[in-house]
Amino acid sequence: MRFETPFGPARVSVDANGAVTVFSFGGGDNGDAGGGFNPEVARQVDEFFAGKRQAFDFPLAPKGSEFQKRVWAELVRIPFGETISYGELARRIGNPAASRAVGRANATNPIAVIVPCHRVIGTNGKLTGYAGGIELKDKLLAWERSVLVGQAVSPVEFRK
Repeated sequence: MRFETPFGPARVSVDANGAVTVFSFGGGDNGDAGGGFNPEVARQVDEFFAGKRQAFDFPLAPKGSEFQKRVWAELVRIPFGETISYGELARRIGNPAASRAVGRANATNPIAVIVPCHRVIGTNGKLTGYAGGIELKDKLLAWERSVLVGQAVSPVEFRK
């Protein structure tokens, strides 16, 4: 499934059961063999980027190690518009010394935005690492905050 978002084109892949396996910006093929269509996923993604939804409730099926899946499961618990540090994420999964491993798991998250790895920042509050680039991470966080205060900025502002 392909979408136009305030941040440019995006692509979502679902498996045979309708569970999301990939969300990526750019809309190009990233090597995932998934395809398919799930109307509920399409509706919720559209609502999210319209500023009418802050969380998703469709099934996810990311491919990764058990550790990665544990990290990704914790990411979906970070509230819309909020951020936590890699160290805090490591503490939340019960392994406070694993902030670097958590960072690597974040970097390999195949379901961007829906599994909101962009909400994880450095301990010092600085934006660090994002597969879509720091500029996109900054724009996603700023957009989420603008939605929270009811002053969603025009999508055009985020493409600049």
